[in-house]
Amino acid sequence: MQPTNFLFICSDEHQRNITGCYGNPHAHTPHMDALAARGVRFDHAYTPSPICVPARAALASGQPIHATGHWDNAFPYTGTPRGWGHHLAANGFVMDSIGKLHFRKAEDDNGFRNEVDAMYVAEGIGEVVSCLRARAPHRGGRKGVISAGPGESPYLDYDRRIAQQAATWLADHANADGKSHDAPPWALFVSFVNPHPPFKAPPELYAKYDHAALPLPHQWQQSDWPEHSAFDYFRQYFGWQEPIAEADLRRVLATYYAQCEFVDQQVGRLLAALERQGLAENTRVIYTSDHGAMLGARGLFGKFSLYDEAAAIPLILAGPDIPQGKVVKTPVSLLDCGPTVVEALGCPPQSADLPGESLLQIATAPDRPRYVLSEYHAAGSLHGAFMLSDGHYKYNHYVHMPPQLFDLHADPAELVNRADDPAYAPHLARMDAELRRRLDPLAIDARAKADQLAKVEEHGGEAAVLARGLSNSPIPGQAPVFTRNLKATET
Repeated sequence: MQPTNFLFICSDEHQRNITGCYGNPHAHTPHMDALAARGVRFDHAYTPSPICVPARAALASGQPIHATGHWDNAFPYTGTPRGWGHHLAANGFVMDSIGKLHFRKAEDDNGFRNEVDAMYVAEGIGEVVSCLRARAPHRGGRKGVISAGPGESPYLDYDRRIAQQAATWLADHANADGKSHDAPPWALFVSFVNPHPPFKAPPELYAKYDHAALPLPHQWQQSDWPEHSAFDYFRQYFGWQEPIAEADLRRVLATYYAQCEFVDQQVGRLLAALERQGLAENTRVIYTSDHGAMLGARGLFGKFSLYDEAAAIPLILAGPDIPQGKVVKTPVSLLDCGPTVVEALGCPPQSADLPGESLLQIATAPDRPRYVLSEYHAAGSLHGAFMLSDGHYKYNHYVHMPPQLFDLHADPAELVNRADDPAYAPHLARMDAELRRRLDPLAIDARAKADQLAKVEEHGGEAAVLARGLSNSPIPGQAPVFTRNLKATET
């Protein structure tokens, strides 16, 4: 393929199904939909981990989190192991970032030439309190959901700023390089924070969504909640034992839909800038997100889950040599993004030992069976959880807890767990064997917990970690806001 520039657009916590091109008629995402119409939509794309810091570390390194030890939001990427950004730099290619990284700090060599207006973890430390797995202080998530609605937030302002800076960057680079085939191509990573909470949306967008018309999430009513010990603990940890009222849920959904439309508007600003600078015909574009969001499905909020609401992600690829209007069923992962950018720029490939494959190749090939992995070792979990999907069957393995098996062809909403169904026993055995061929769940769970306990000791022990408390992720220039002096809770 002819080398081109690459514009990588990433949002935060965008549920795949709340996008028009993925079949949701209520979602107003015209720019994402247009991108998919002139490119490829991947229908089985997954995050390596349904939580911000591990997912972004895996994206940067090109490796699953059990290989690198980025277990939770207290283990941010530090530039180690070196990833595809470092590989591009070593081969003379320019890649800058604008916006949210959620890495450790600016002083680290994260693989970018410049990190413009970057968001890092709070104080370069992150969320150490989540390392207290068995004695974790319980959180209250209900207030943030109940208060959803129209308004402004620092994250909305930050995303507007990111889009403007990205448009300026494209203007600055239109004449300098990357505009013709004779100039070296560049890569730009633009990372927005929305639709991540707080659940606040621009009033003019919020007003567009009829609460009563929006579809309610799967198994949102308490009588339909799936019974599982992992979810029981999750609800206890985050304060969701009691269901949310339907009116509150509909307000959350309207807010979130509006936030997704807001992100789509920022995507549109970047695509318009490409056109305005004459770069569109020589730039490939990805739109994706670090993970999804539960939004009340199964009685759960936040991410933190292996259900598709949280583990699946939107992933769209368009540009030169990309098929137009194609839907790819081959399962893919954020781990495939690094090899994609490397190939697109004409850079020599990285090590063959990395699990990712170029999406440029997958997009132009027939659909095929392929396993993708996601895993979770963070807040709201007692033990490690691992997801393996081949696009037809999806296996969720919970350490010390019962497994789940879903037939995504017959049951795309994941309503019926087939793990105890004798008719599905061969598929359960095959998926479990494939998972164990790749990793040892018990050993990884033990290693994650040992690393998390060591992290607690590194920061002064349990009492000091509880006293420091829990913070938000502040935008650049703002100090983190802490909920301090938390109390440990015995499991």
